[in-house]
Amino acid sequence: MSGTSLDGVDLVYAKFEYSNQYSFQIIHGTTIAYPEKWLQLLKNAFYFNKKQLQELDVDYGNYLADLILNFIKQNDIKEIDFIASHGHTIHHKPEEGYTLQIGNGKTIANKTSIKTICDFRSQDVAFGGQGAPLVPIGDKLLFSKYKYCLNLGGFANISFDVNDTRIAFDIGAVNTVLNHYATKLGVPYDDNGTIAKSGSLISDLLNELNALDFYKTAYPKSLGFEYVDAVLIPLIDKYDASEKDILHTYVAHIAFQIAAQITNAGSVLITGGGVFNSYLISRIKFYTKNEIVIPDKNTIDFKEALIFAFLGLRKLENKINCLKSVTGASKNHSSGVVFLSEF
Repeated sequence: MSGTSLDGVDLVYAKFEYSNQYSFQIIHGTTIAYPEKWLQLLKNAFYFNKKQLQELDVDYGNYLADLILNFIKQNDIKEIDFIASHGHTIHHKPEEGYTLQIGNGKTIANKTSIKTICDFRSQDVAFGGQGAPLVPIGDKLLFSKYKYCLNLGGFANISFDVNDTRIAFDIGAVNTVLNHYATKLGVPYDDNGTIAKSGSLISDLLNELNALDFYKTAYPKSLGFEYVDAVLIPLIDKYDASEKDILHTYVAHIAFQIAAQITNAGSVLITGGGVFNSYLISRIKFYTKNEIVIPDKNTIDFKEALIFAFLGLRKLENKINCLKSVTGASKNHSSGVVFLSEF
């Protein structure tokens, strides 16, 4: 799993069992930070042409395969049923019928000699869906004891049941924006939200952010970097403000928008890299009185990767892994493309 915040590649070795309901175990997990070469390539790939993206798809597949083989060797893993790979999202324009996750599945399968499932989003977009978020099927079947499942990554997304039907949607951009302004201060991210906490609120900016049309749009809805690039950054940059004040204001904004979606009593499970931004968590707690649950570090770090493994399992079992109530697709379906090693 590689997220839009570009903090690295998450790898998990997980075990699933089923007896009336699913249970799971994360046996090994690690995050491999991107070397500078890959960081720059993935940042700039948004602007690549079709030929460059096709080449990058294969190169990135080779890179992922190498990481996987190293992970297997380091952890002395003997028993593997399959690899499920989310890849890395470069484009996400479901309204135009298009989404692209690079990390060529055939390349991974051939290099590792292991059955590989990838490209989990395209089929849903072809069925008229958003192709995102895909994690809610895992929230429903693996984390059902929580009323809300909130993930704080490059974007914030939430999932919960309404009359036994799972709904989910992206709330807004989180680390894609916060990291953008942190890097202007010479750091890759705002550790613990310390810089944001030291800033002051820009009221006009907060009001303008909260008034954006996206927040008034009904779900299903999802976001890609296109929205950050075209809407959020230009809006924020209109203000001649310091980065610390921008970070302070943006944290207030996203915490407010998150709380606006938590409208019923019940526990809120929060995972993803944004959990480690303690200032952001404190602002979410300020805006909502719900019980906030921060799980163990493995679950925080690897819940998304775990659930993409689960999506792969459901694909191989030919069971639904993509919910129309979440994505807006024409039907529930089993998404993903399976590649077998040719060697």
